[in-house]
Amino acid sequence: MHSKNLKGWNEVKTNDSWSVFKIMGEFVDGFEKLSKIGPCVSIFGSARTKPDHPHYILTTDIAEKVVDLGFGIISGGGPGIMEAANKGAKKALGPSVGLSIELPFEQTENPYIDDDKSLHFDYFFVRKVMFMKYAQAFIVMPGGFGTLDELFEALTLIQTKKAEIFPIILVGKSFWKGCIDWIKEQLLSNHNYVSDIDLNLISIVDSPDEVIDILTKFYDKKGFKPNF
Repeated sequence: MHSKNLKGWNEVKTNDSWSVFKIMGEFVDGFEKLSKIGPCVSIFGSARTKPDHPHYILTTDIAEKVVDLGFGIISGGGPGIMEAANKGAKKALGPSVGLSIELPFEQTENPYIDDDKSLHFDYFFVRKVMFMKYAQAFIVMPGGFGTLDELFEALTLIQTKKAEIFPIILVGKSFWKGCIDWIKEQLLSNHNYVSDIDLNLISIVDSPDEVIDILTKFYDKKGFKPNF
């Protein structure tokens, strides 16, 4: 009985070892494709947002204006807010990147991704590396657990200086207010788990013009002019 269990465990370990090559392949493919695209902004939000929802329409408008500013758009490649982001990029004739992943529900690649800028991942952590490494800003629309995961991943990496500071823009003041109030009350004031400077990483806005104003001011200070 013991030897049978041990044999099964050894097979699991062998499979884990071989998975390293698949992980490496996803990194190599992502690095090769995304390094050629130029400066981009990642847009996150719910996959469940319908095309007639105000958040979808707002996302499309924001993506168009971001492209007009000189950036490409990176999304998670799926439906909802991701589709709206790629749709806006496509309408503005800018680079439209989709980083899709296999999920048991919700995830189907949207039709607005450039053919040569569609990447598919099996591993969430590889996908998140691509979001971080090749984005000059994060625009975070209303969303669920996945959206929160991506938001706090970015905040953690910047806070710990594992990534350079770049704009993190939350769109939808009424949606994000409760989350930010909780952070200020519980994490900052009551427990001192974060500092004031950490909260300075976040901007909360309602309109496309506010998004563009933040991006413009941030990159003007750096003397950075995106172009393709």
